[in-house]
Amino acid sequence: MQVILIITSILLIALVLLQAGKTTEGNVITGGGSSDLFKNRKERGGELFITRFTFLVGAIYFIICLVQGF
Repeated sequence: MQVILIITSILLIALVLLQAGKTTEGNVITGGGSSDLFKNRKERGGELFITRFTFLVGAIYFIICLVQGF
């Protein structure tokens, strides 16, 4: 079970790092930001797949951690 948890955690870290940034400028958060920071954004193709796969791997990681706790 430990090996599966380690593999899942590494995969989750890699998927989060692969995702595109949600802002166009890096200093929007620290510089006061603009009003459209959290505007709706349509994801398509590969970006949508990575987002959904990240959610799935995160859920699997959460379930594995819960199972190991008992």
